[in-house]
Amino acid sequence: MKLLTFFGLALLGLFFIVPNFRKEIHPKNSAMISSSKRVVSAYNNLNANHFQLPQLESFSEALKGFYSFKEKGFFQKDLLTIIDFRLSSRVKRLWIIDMVQNKIILNTLVAHGKNSGENFANQFSNINESNKSSLGFFATGEVYQGKHGLSLKLDGLEKGVNDNARQRAIVIHGADYVSEDFLKNHSRLGKSHGCPAVPMGQSKKIIETIKNKSCLFIYHSTQINNASAKLIS
Repeated sequence: MKLLTFFGLALLGLFFIVPNFRKEIHPKNSAMISSSKRVVSAYNNLNANHFQLPQLESFSEALKGFYSFKEKGFFQKDLLTIIDFRLSSRVKRLWIIDMVQNKIILNTLVAHGKNSGENFANQFSNINESNKSSLGFFATGEVYQGKHGLSLKLDGLEKGVNDNARQRAIVIHGADYVSEDFLKNHSRLGKSHGCPAVPMGQSKKIIETIKNKSCLFIYHSTQINNASAKLIS
């Protein structure tokens, strides 16, 4: 009788343990762990190249989306540009990273839209004439000469988040209000109509470097982006 009770309890224990064990070794969970390790490893080995490192949170979201969209053929260059709009406009919150060398090649100032906030951006939109910045993943497009001089078109890759970028004329361009001199006389950078405006003296280098199908990721923690769910087909 005691032996039967023992085996009964053992079988009951297996009933609960085995599913949990299977869950722990499920390929999906294993892939998530592997992906997280890859992100942390890439971050820990990122060559700052005398620049300030991006924060792990924005880098992690950027890297996961970069690989997801690149596998689907949206990017033709191994470059990742990150803009972290959680940060003050007074700090350099744009990074361009060479993904082959895992090295930062530029870190600079960038402005947000005039209706997105003052020193900090906290409101975002995909609506025309909102004068707000958009978040998420973009593919850089073609270069053209516009009212701000040399400019770079952007294509939003996330439905309902930034897919109106081209229609809204959300582009990368240089601006005089994005500079250290402007900061000396103001408490923040100047603001755009929604474009990620960059320093005039660096705009040509930035545009020529990232043009033609490289990845741009604009991040804020108010919106966690899901690249696979919002992918534009």
